[in-house]
Amino acid sequence: MNPAMTVISVDLTPDEILSARDRFPEIFKLPRVERLRRALGSAVFLGLTLYCLTRTGFFNADQLVTGLGKLGDVLRFMLPPAHNGWLGEFLYAILETLAMAFLGTLLASLAAVPLGFLGAKNVVARWIFHFGLRRLFDGIRGVDALIWALVFVNVVGLGPFAGILAIAVSDAGTLAKLFAEAIENVDTRPIEGVRASGAGRVQVMRFAIFPQIFPVMLSNALYYFESNTRSATILGVVGAGGIGLQLSDRIRVNNWDEASFIICLILITVFLIDTLSKEIRTRVIRNVH
Repeated sequence: MNPAMTVISVDLTPDEILSARDRFPEIFKLPRVERLRRALGSAVFLGLTLYCLTRTGFFNADQLVTGLGKLGDVLRFMLPPAHNGWLGEFLYAILETLAMAFLGTLLASLAAVPLGFLGAKNVVARWIFHFGLRRLFDGIRGVDALIWALVFVNVVGLGPFAGILAIAVSDAGTLAKLFAEAIENVDTRPIEGVRASGAGRVQVMRFAIFPQIFPVMLSNALYYFESNTRSATILGVVGAGGIGLQLSDRIRVNNWDEASFIICLILITVFLIDTLSKEIRTRVIRNVH
């Protein structure tokens, strides 16, 4: 071993450390440049926060008090929740929203699998191709699903089909990026073993890489299905159908008791999806390992 690389380990008690700190305070202090850098960073963060709060009217006390009063009135109108004979239509709209979220997530996941493999450095090593594809992912996921919904409503018309396309396109870029990063972090030993058996590139991806990342893919897909159930509600506001359309109609005419009932349905649906997703993830991971 190189003597210059020898590390001497000394065990000190807490009292000895405190005594050394009192005797040699300059050793335990950060360098002056580092202290200035941290102070400058904290000042910039604080200044930016205050600027944003000021520009958005956060310190407008009159507006805040008035808004809280109106919020109290709305909450009183929302209780108790009531469907007023629209239960069947609300349940059908919930199923339509679930269908939008499920099909949109399914299409996005299916598209993201090959895109994820193509976007991984350890699968396609060409820098230009990798850089261009990653920027394509950034461009797709940089546009919110609500904007895509407005685009597709004008392309295919009103209805859930526009919502499905909006969710699929928006999530395809995000899931492809997540899948590519998962592929780049796989264990290389199974890959080397499959290659040593004479397998080609497709066989390596199928039998060495895919089994390692499948639980990650499934977990992300299930999470986005749950998230897209909420997103599909917002998409309905711009004409993509589903429970969001029913909710926006009730809010528009101030039927707050029915709006409250719809919100309760959405919360129950998201809770059930979250419970089901957790059970599926647990079973799949247990079977894989």
